[in-house]
Amino acid sequence: MVTAPESIIRSQTPRYRMGFLWTVCLVAAMGGFLFGYDWVVIGGAKPFYEPYFNIPPGTFWQGWAQSSALVGCLIGAALSGALSDWTGRRRLLITAGFLFTLSAIWTALAWDYASFNLARITGGIGIGLASNLSPMYIAEIAPAEIRGVFVSINQLTIVIGILAAQITNLLIAQPVPGDIPQEQIAEFIRQSWNGQWGWRWMFGAETFPAAAFFLLMFFMPESPRWLVKWGQSSAAERILGRVGGGAYASRAIDEIRETLSQEEIGRVRPADLLDPRLLRIVALGVFLAVFQQWCGINVIFNYAQDVFQAAGYAVSDVLVNIVFTGVVNLVFTFVAIFTVDRWGRRILMLFGAGGLAVIFAALGAGYYFHSTGTHMLILVLAAIGCYAMSLAPITWVVISEIFPNRIRGLAMSIAVLSLWAGCTALTLTFPLLNRSLGPHGTFWLYSSICVLGFVVIALALPETKGKSLEQIEHELLG
Repeated sequence: MVTAPESIIRSQTPRYRMGFLWTVCLVAAMGGFLFGYDWVVIGGAKPFYEPYFNIPPGTFWQGWAQSSALVGCLIGAALSGALSDWTGRRRLLITAGFLFTLSAIWTALAWDYASFNLARITGGIGIGLASNLSPMYIAEIAPAEIRGVFVSINQLTIVIGILAAQITNLLIAQPVPGDIPQEQIAEFIRQSWNGQWGWRWMFGAETFPAAAFFLLMFFMPESPRWLVKWGQSSAAERILGRVGGGAYASRAIDEIRETLSQEEIGRVRPADLLDPRLLRIVALGVFLAVFQQWCGINVIFNYAQDVFQAAGYAVSDVLVNIVFTGVVNLVFTFVAIFTVDRWGRRILMLFGAGGLAVIFAALGAGYYFHSTGTHMLILVLAAIGCYAMSLAPITWVVISEIFPNRIRGLAMSIAVLSLWAGCTALTLTFPLLNRSLGPHGTFWLYSSICVLGFVVIALALPETKGKSLEQIEHELLG
C-alpha cells in the first residue's frame, strides 16, 4: 500500500532515511487504524446489538449508544492537549493503545446497555488521544517537503481501519433472510446468533491490532519538537539526525529554537492563546475541524443502516453496501496522498466542500422524490470519494501544521476537542433530524453547511505545502 508514494518521495528527497521515517510514522499511524475501526465497527453491529438491548428506534437511547464513544473522544481530546505538552506525545499514544485494548475486550463482554456504553466511552478516550496525537506526532518528525504525505498516511490507516471493521462485520454476520416481515425482524435478530454473539465478535476483533499498537509504541522515539521545548535539544538532535543526517538535524534544531523564546523552554502557558494573532489561528483550526464533521458525511458511516434502508435496501444488502463505501473511501484516500504535496491543501479543501454541497443536494432530491436503487448508492459512494480525497485527510494535515510550536499541543487539543464535539452533535442529532426533516431535508441541511465551509476556506485558509512548521508559523503570525 505504501510502495507508490514511497517511490515518489525517494525520487524527490533521497537524503532522508526513509526506512526510519516509514517505521515511526506507520507505527504512530496504527492509532489512526484503531481510531477508524473503533469508530465505524458500531455501524455494522447496530442492527444486532439494538435488538439485544431492546433499544427503540428513533429515540435518544439509540443516539446515545451510537455516540457514547464520542463522549469519550471529547474527554480524550480535552486531556491530550495539556498532557501531551507536559508528558510528551509518545507516552499518551501508549496510553491510547492500552485503552483501545481494554475497550475491545470490555465491549465484547458487555452484559447490559450501561456496561456497553461505558466500554464504548473507554474506547472513545483512546480515539480522542490518538486522533490528536498521531497526526501531530508524525507532523513533528516528518520533513517539510513530504510532511503532507506522511500525515495523510495517518488518514490512510484510519480508512483501512474503517474498511477492516466493515469487512469484519460482513464476515462475522450471518445472512438475515429477506422474507421476514418488517415487524418481526427485530425479534428474529434478537434470538439469532447475530443478536446474541455476532456483534460481540465484531468489537472483540479489535483486541489484536490494539495490543500490537500498545507494545510497538514503547520502541518509538519522542517528538523532537517536544524535546526541544523541554530543553532536551541533544536528544532531539539525535532523532532528527536519524531522519536526515547531522546537517539536517542542526538546521532543524536552529529553526525550532527561533520560534521559542528562552523563557518558553520547559513551560506551557495557556494564556498565550489569548494573544489575538494566536487566537485567530486557533479559531481557523477549530472551524476546519468542526466543518469536517458537520459537512455530514459521517452519518453515512454511523447510520449506514438507516441511510441505505431509506434508499430501499434490505439488512443483508446494507452490510454489502457498507463494504462498498469502505473500498471507495480507501481508493480515494490514495488520491489524496498523491496530490496533497502536489496540488496543495487549499485547493483540495475547496474541492471537497464544493463537491459535497452538490452531491448532498442531489442526494436530498433523490430522497425527496422517494427514489430508490443503484443510483442512490452511486451518489453515496460519490460523496464518500469526494470526502476521502479532500476534507477527511487534508483537515488533519492542516490542523497539524498551522499551530505555533509553543502552543501546538494545547491548540491541537482544542481543535480536536471541537472536532469530536461536532461529531457528537452530528451523531446525536441525526435520528431526530431524520425524523423531523426527513432524509431529504437532512441532506439539504448538510449541503448548506458545505456551502458555508467553501466560503470560509476560500477567504481564510492559506496554502502550507512545502513549508516547514517554523516557516508556516512565521507567515501566519506576520
